[in-house]
Amino acid sequence: MPLLSYIIPCYYNEGNIPVTKKELIQNESLFPPDVKFEYIMVDDGSKDGTLNELLKFRDEYPDKVKVVKLSGNFGSYNAILAGMNYAWGDCNVILAADLQDPPELIPQMYEYWAKGIKLVIANRQDREESFFQKMFSNSYHFMIKKFALKNVPKGGFDLVLFDSQLRDEVVRINEKNTNQIYLLSWLNYDFVNIPYTRKKRDIGKSRWTLQKKIKLFVDSFVSFSFFPIRLISVTGLILGLISFLYGMFVIYAKITGLVPIQGWTAIMVVLLLVSSFQMVALGIIGEYVWRAMDASRKRPNFVIDKVY
Repeated sequence: MPLLSYIIPCYYNEGNIPVTKKELIQNESLFPPDVKFEYIMVDDGSKDGTLNELLKFRDEYPDKVKVVKLSGNFGSYNAILAGMNYAWGDCNVILAADLQDPPELIPQMYEYWAKGIKLVIANRQDREESFFQKMFSNSYHFMIKKFALKNVPKGGFDLVLFDSQLRDEVVRINEKNTNQIYLLSWLNYDFVNIPYTRKKRDIGKSRWTLQKKIKLFVDSFVSFSFFPIRLISVTGLILGLISFLYGMFVIYAKITGLVPIQGWTAIMVVLLLVSSFQMVALGIIGEYVWRAMDASRKRPNFVIDKVY
């Protein structure tokens, strides 16, 4: 009998869990009768009543529900990785606890897996969110697709079903400061793409802050692309060429008296331009170096407090 593991990171989802567990249990009837289920609920350091609600879910279905409590907030992607470490399913699905991604798509995704497709992606074609949220999300996924992961579908994805082989690869890699969901795409398996519209959040307040979004943006580029480093090299070459041409012009103008040369202003403009570029370049290089150092320290991506 195939086992399907739901991996669900939870962070300040006290109000969501009662609704989510009801939807998940009802959704089981849409699968073939021989499918078994397990729910890996990961509490990512919530300070509200999320853990209590998760334990109620476990008490109702002790044969299906496993609650993994992290010692603190390690971020949703590390919470997902923690869930992968405790999942035993033949196939696995990552689902948000707030149900913005529709669980009713998962039976259809499972059908593709049963036919031998190891990666099934539910692709966001639209989202019921504000203009600025859409703008940031669309810009992020456009940049990732353009400069990092060419095989990521337009609009990106969070809801994904994947084979245990892919799960084991991601757990083995155990990469720091990355997007574990997009790491599944990086493995380069063929996949099926199912479009959907992401719902707005009805219960609770999103903890996905601007700071976390910026970190995800930087982490994704550093993890999957050398474009920032290449951009530094190209920009340096362009600035060098411009400086050479400007120097030749200054010499020519000085010899011929074509135009009067005002040294102070020109020097300051060039100095400020080059200095700004150097600071940006050092910042980009520093991001890569810091992540290499962070990986070399071999600190865990998460710390388990208790498993229920």
